[in-house]
Order: sequence, then C-alpha cells, then structure tokens
Amino acid sequence: MTEPNWATDFDDTTAPHNLEAEQAVLGSMLLDRRVIETVTAVIAGASDFYKPAHETIYRTITDLYAASRDPKIDPITVAAALLASGELVKVGGQPYLHTLVAAVPSVANADYYAQMVRENAQLRAVLAATIRATQLARNAASSAAEILDTAMAELQAAAAGVSVADIKLSVADRWMDFLLELEAGADPRALDTPWYDINEVVELKPGQLVTVGAATGGGKSLFGMNLAAHVALTRNRPALFASLEMAGGELMARLTAAEAGVVLDRLIRRNLEDTDWEKIFKAGPRLQNADNFILDDSPNLTIGKIRARLRWMAASGKPAGIVVADYLQLMTPETGGKKERTRANEVADISRGLKLLAMEFEIPVVALAQFNRGAVGRQPQVSDFKDSSSIEQDSNVIVLLHKPLDDDGRPDDERAGEIDVIVAKNRNGANGRIIPLIFQGHYARLRSMGPR
Repeated sequence: MTEPNWATDFDDTTAPHNLEAEQAVLGSMLLDRRVIETVTAVIAGASDFYKPAHETIYRTITDLYAASRDPKIDPITVAAALLASGELVKVGGQPYLHTLVAAVPSVANADYYAQMVRENAQLRAVLAATIRATQLARNAASSAAEILDTAMAELQAAAAGVSVADIKLSVADRWMDFLLELEAGADPRALDTPWYDINEVVELKPGQLVTVGAATGGGKSLFGMNLAAHVALTRNRPALFASLEMAGGELMARLTAAEAGVVLDRLIRRNLEDTDWEKIFKAGPRLQNADNFILDDSPNLTIGKIRARLRWMAASGKPAGIVVADYLQLMTPETGGKKERTRANEVADISRGLKLLAMEFEIPVVALAQFNRGAVGRQPQVSDFKDSSSIEQDSNVIVLLHKPLDDDGRPDDERAGEIDVIVAKNRNGANGRIIPLIFQGHYARLRSMGPR
C-alpha cells in the first residue's frame, strides 16, 4: 500500500498545512541557532513539513547543528551544504533562504510556529490513516478486524502528539521524582509477581523486556497467565495476554482453573461436579468484573497488532500495565518487503520489536519463549532459546523454567511437583538464583513453596 500523494490525491485546501508557519520556523532557525533546540523539541522530524523543499532545508539545518560543537547556521552556510548535496536548486536556490529569513515576524515565537507545523502534520497523518483504511476495505486486502487494528494504531499514533518537550530528560527534571521514589521505598511504577520469593530477586520495571524460557510443556504459559492475572485481578492494573498457542476458550479454562481451584481437565472436558460449580460461582464476581484483563487470541499476531491493541486499551481509558506474549517464536514477523530473511533474523526482529514496545509504552513486556531440543535432559542456559541468540541480548531479565532432574537426567522423584525458576539474567539485581516453586499443572498455576 503506497502512501497518499498530497500533490495528486488532494488539492491545497484539502491537505492540512500552513506554509507561512513552515517558513517562519525555518527562518527563525536561520536567524538564531538558539531556537533550533526549541523547534526540534516540538517537530517530530523533517516529514512534519508539507512542502518538500522545507523538509530538505529543515534536515540540512539540523544535520549541520548536530555535526559541530559550535555550528554556524545562517543562509550562507546552509546554502553551501545544500550545494554540496546537490539540493540547492531543488529548494529554490540561495535567494529562497533569504526569503525564509524575511518571512519571520518574530524569532521569539518560533515555538508557536513549530506547534502549528506539528499540528498540521498530525492532521495529515490522521487523514492518511483513514485513506489507507478506506483503500484496504475497498480492495478487501485484509480481514475487517485487521484493517480496524491497523487504522486504530495509526490514528492513535497520529493523535498522540507527544513531543520531546513533554518528556523529562535533564537531571534537574528527573531529580525530584527520583527523591520521591527513594522516600517511598519503592518504584511506584514497578510491578511485583504473585510469587513473593521471586519478588525478592526480580522487579518488573517499565521499559523492560522480560523473557521466560521453558521447554515444551515446561510451564511458561502457566507462568505468563498467572503473572498477567495477578497484575489485572490483584493489583487492578490493566493487563494484555496475547496468545498464539491457545484459543480464547482454553485461556478462559486455564484462568478459571487457577482462580477457582477447579481441575483444569474437568473444565476443558466440560465434566464438572457440584463442588466445582460452587468454586466457580465463588470466583465468578472476580472474573465477571475483570474488564481490565484482555485476552487476545488473534491469529498471525505481529508486533504491529500488539501495538494496535495497546493503543486501543489506552484509548478506552485502560492503558496496559503489562503485556505477556505467548510465545515469541510463534509470532509473525513484519518483513516490510525484505526477502531472503533467515529465521534467526526474523526472531531477532521480533525480540527487538518487543523491547521497543516496552520502551514506547513504558511498561514491562514479558515474552514467553521456547528452548531448542538441545536443552532436553539438562539444566537450561540462556543460549538454549530456539532460533535466535538476540533474545538474550534484548532482554533485561531472563528466567528459565526447569523441572528438576536427577543425576541420570530423569525426573527427580524426590522433587516431584516442583519447578525451578532460574534467574539467568537480571540487569538490576542478582543473577544465578534458583527459586523453587510448586507446579500445580492440574490447577494451571504455580505457587510459592511456603507462606510469606
């Protein structure tokens, strides 16, 4: 799908823009380099400019500004840079740069001019998203649900309008918040897990990618579902559990088994006893009101679809506190037209995409991942992840689930019903800790070994 062309698809009255504001922004930057940082804190990028010549001039100015500790920015130096790149004639020559300077009513208002440029860019992005959605719908290029997800993601991105000016970057801006966190004794944005003995070692912080690895049937889905349920139902923070391994009915069965204490097999087979119904009714109000717990079993799950779901949650007034993706190697890569991609490259892109999601939405993203066959019969290592070593590099925290074995590599009878959680990587805490949990597979849950 090609981008809408404002020159051919719309007339000047349809495409939102303000050429006078664009000229005033560029002229202010040419007149006084001190406003460049103010402007770049508002403008998202060169593409915010409607006129291609303005986009080129803005990019040239910012490149010159970033290339030196004492940059010389004026119509002459910018013209020289444009001449060297072969773009001076395309933007109207050096006389047009002087025209930009003459178009500035007041350099002091550069911030206001930049906001006008940014606002029009956002309006164009909103219009472009609706056009793309309309074209996809007319051509039946995807399913209705996929088109809606794509459109919602693009509209939310266009409408967000978060500028660098809204972000606290300096030490001075961050200092008081940091002191408040120290005084509180904990990071108020961090999340705990339902296992107190794990909480003593690992804390889930915003922007982190947490990878949970296990062999097939090794308990990673139970770990992820228990964690998401704890955040949503106990901590009352919206949670997204995105699954490619199980359909919605099976996810609900596992959640109900864990929360109500009903044997999972009887729930799946719909073979319930009277005592089971009593437990289900007791847990009913807790689950019936869990509108902040989102179970997404969409097929062909991609990073883009998770991003769309997160933006939908934010637009619904329930911004996610955590995402659990089950599981990483089953996700569909977004190739973007790239050919001859190896599986390792695809998994690396997915891993990096999940890390960027965590940073973009400032939440922990928990990726469940599967081991390769070489991990069977021994204690797992971080190098055992299937298809890619990039998972280890991108993750802030890695925990490996392992059912204890005896010296012969067979299940350890003395530790039957247990599972070891190995903290293999922990950038903000201790590494190498092995924490045993009780594995209650029949109830689809993991439990701490003893009372708190």
